[in-house]
Amino acid sequence: MTADENDEMLTEQDVIDAATRLPGVVVVTADEASGAPEASWGDSFVHLDPDRKFPFATIVTQDVPGWDTYSALDRDGAFRVNFGVGRAGFEELLGYPPAAHAAHADGIDFTVGDRLLPHPTYAAQSWVSIVCPTRASLPLVQDLFDRARAHAARRRRTG
Repeated sequence: MTADENDEMLTEQDVIDAATRLPGVVVVTADEASGAPEASWGDSFVHLDPDRKFPFATIVTQDVPGWDTYSALDRDGAFRVNFGVGRAGFEELLGYPPAAHAAHADGIDFTVGDRLLPHPTYAAQSWVSIVCPTRASLPLVQDLFDRARAHAARRRRTG
């Protein structure tokens, strides 16, 4: 792969394909027919099948005024991939516990692409995100799906 190919942004489908490589994973994309709220149409929710109550990852394609505009997803082709990695995973990846996120949030530009970041609204719940991941980030995206799926499976067994 050349440097230019490495810098190429992944598509939402590339990310969905990475998620569905994992066993037992189902991805549901919200639309009018699904009965999902209009604000989530086009967003995808990654679940352990058959439990579709709580996604362990999401692919968000648009800003939601009044709720989440931190990543400026109104840019052409922009989207954010979010992963629920658990407290230990969050701290390992970002270097501080989710409960300490408020002390770190002011210095974070949540619009920066292709960088592992705390989730702009769900960091305290142990979620991380990547805005506009590139092909170079695909191994990280796959690792984050693995971590989030494993965390969701543990919660399912103990919950």
